[in-house]
Amino acid sequence: MTQLMNQHGGDLDAIEQKYHIPKAEIVDFSGNINPLGFPESVKKALAEHLDIISTYPDKRYRALRESIAAYTGANPDHVTVGNGSTELISVFIQSVSPRRSIILGPAYSEYERELTVCQSQYTYFPLKEEDGFLIDLPALLAALTDEIDLFVACNPNNPTGTAITTQQMRQILTHCQAHHISVMVDETYIEFSDQLDEICSIPLVAEFDNLFVIRGVSKFFAAPGLRLGYGITSSQAFHSLLIAHQDPWSVNSLAAFAGEQLFQDHDFIAKTKHLISSERQKAMDTLATFHNLKAYPSSSNFILLHLLTKKITAAQIFEACIQKKFLIRDASSFHFLDSSYLRFCILSPEHNAALLALLKDLVE
Repeated sequence: MTQLMNQHGGDLDAIEQKYHIPKAEIVDFSGNINPLGFPESVKKALAEHLDIISTYPDKRYRALRESIAAYTGANPDHVTVGNGSTELISVFIQSVSPRRSIILGPAYSEYERELTVCQSQYTYFPLKEEDGFLIDLPALLAALTDEIDLFVACNPNNPTGTAITTQQMRQILTHCQAHHISVMVDETYIEFSDQLDEICSIPLVAEFDNLFVIRGVSKFFAAPGLRLGYGITSSQAFHSLLIAHQDPWSVNSLAAFAGEQLFQDHDFIAKTKHLISSERQKAMDTLATFHNLKAYPSSSNFILLHLLTKKITAAQIFEACIQKKFLIRDASSFHFLDSSYLRFCILSPEHNAALLALLKDLVE
């Protein structure tokens, strides 16, 4: 079971096979995907333009990059796209060729995997529970010495939901630039935040060429199957390496067209932000009444919970929830967390209320 939960949330196919529950009936609180689903406007546009699969996409993806630039406020020349964020993470790490790296932890396992492939030694800088999982900036800067080549951070952090402010990131980048350290910031979950303008690193890209900001459409736009990721950096070394090593037409025609539409669907974006913000606050208000669970304030669409009782573990809660067809994340597989931590994402009001009622029955 532990192996099932070490991936992007749960493996629904494996869960279906083990528990004999049709995956269509599983309410997935583990994947952190927008509960509104893929935007209807883009579904319609794709259906009306399916003939584009008979043509090659623009090799430079001009329209897609301009759409991303308008959405993020970035310079279009700083925008690049790839076959999911994983491809761009890999190329950026190759462009840095780090001998030693620091990952802000707990963290997504893909960073570790890509650093291993590049034969980089890495350590984790911990976000500590006693600090509310907020970053200890002086300690981090002290750890970022001349021996370090790359610093990796997910912002907001997965699974804690805590965030580094833009002001703090400026201090990190200034320090790293002086010590010749590159910085990769994964903003996969930032669009769900109520404080996006206060924690976004994209405004710093033009000023710091040692910064690479990465995002995708899997979570916010509920489109993991599109395999569309994008990165923003002013690093010419990265752009040159990407041109040299990225496969031609890495983003297919349908994904490129869909991306152009997604970033312009302002109604869907506003509706998502309202739903996540209101439901997250309702969940936090409810969890504040629990005696045996501590919920950490989140800048994303998921909430990390800490069990304050020994009568039940996260694994046991996982088992009890899956019997109700609710799939949550046992967070014990993350670095620095143990069997007393679990995570769930915000879904519909009805599903959220049902999960919280079940958690109360289990832990109170």
